Amino acid sequence: NEARRRVVASMRQGTNMSLVLIADDSPTDQHILSRALEKYGFETLAAKDGEEAIRLAEQRAPDVILMDIVMPGMNGYQATRLLAQNPSTAAIPIVIVSTKTQEADRVWGLRQGAVGYLTKPVSDDDLVAAVRDALTR
Repeated sequence: NEARRRVVASMRQGTNMSLVLIADDSPTDQHILSRALEKYGFETLAAKDGEEAIRLAEQRAPDVILMDIVMPGMNGYQATRLLAQNPSTAAIPIVIVSTKTQEADRVWGLRQGAVGYLTKPVSDDDLVAAVRDALTR
């Protein structure tokens, strides 16, 4: 719930680290995104699909979620929509990070509840800027 999220977030503020959940079925992409964020002082957590992303978001209350679209089972659009509609996770900003480059993909992702959309490959600077922007929402 929201109170638990605030408590967890305030505990992390003491360590000056924000927790970023990376939902991506590619271990390589998980690794690339994690390394880039950890270089800038972020703590990361990985999920291999939409179902795991939802479970971890509810359990760990990350500060930001990076969501791939194309994943087995529940895709990133579906997971984003469910997270945005769930009162216990609705306040967590989601940034989609995908290989899908069409404007329609970006618009649809934002309509599902994402606050940002990046296309792979993404530079470290753009990734960190998007996460920092999401943290200020």
